[in-house]
Amino acid sequence: MLARTCLGAFAALLLSGLASHARADAIDGSWCAEPDLRVTINGPTIVTPGGHPLWGDYSRHNFSYTVPQGEPGAGAVIQMRLMSEYTMQSRSGTDEATVQIWHRCSPATS
Repeated sequence: MLARTCLGAFAALLLSGLASHARADAIDGSWCAEPDLRVTINGPTIVTPGGHPLWGDYSRHNFSYTVPQGEPGAGAVIQMRLMSEYTMQSRSGTDEATVQIWHRCSPATS
């Protein structure tokens, strides 16, 4: 009986670990960059650094959107690309534009 319980607990732990790794291989989530910038991507939606919720062009490892009026760089297209589980890069406009590095935000504390 104890062996079956331990095996069940191990299987549940293994499956929960696999589920979290699958999620980490996507651009979805909250990202932070200096100085005090934050974006949140959830499928085809984003909350921009200025706090505007928008629809963008989403794929599992890439996201792009047009900066809305009222935010710095309004009208520019921002292209984001997942580099690793914890790092993303973005650039405004062309491939020659300056790259900005983003990291997954730390969990909020209260």
